[in-house]
Amino acid sequence: MNGWLAAACALLLAGFLPALLGVCTGPLRRRVLAQNLATALAALVMLLLAQGYQRPSYTDMALVLAVLGPVGTLVYERLLSDELRAARPRPRVTRAMTVLGVAPVPLVVIPVCAAATWGRTTLKLLFIGGLLVAGSTLCTRALTSPPGGEG
Repeated sequence: MNGWLAAACALLLAGFLPALLGVCTGPLRRRVLAQNLATALAALVMLLLAQGYQRPSYTDMALVLAVLGPVGTLVYERLLSDELRAARPRPRVTRAMTVLGVAPVPLVVIPVCAAATWGRTTLKLLFIGGLLVAGSTLCTRALTSPPGGEG
């Protein structure tokens, strides 16, 4: 087992499993936010696995997750908008979920970029990182916007 695979296992245990627990339990707003976080963490795990196993196709899977994960979260937000607007989110929850969704991205993407060969691969990794940051921020803001406004 190399360091990339160990980092992927650590991210799975420390981030992905608690996010899955959040998806399975609790109020609706927390479940949808946890689903968004789990998707972002799964994409980061795929980037680490791609580097650990030297399989570029795993990077493509991370790209698919980075694109479709926030789209799925926004679909849930639209379909469940009445239930989500029933309870007001706390500002601390908004900040915490934004930080949890964005903070791991540079911690994973920058070392993987440094280890990858310069060229299209590095640009793809930076693009995936940008998609993850933008998607996580957008979804967290959409899910924690005050009720009454169009989300």
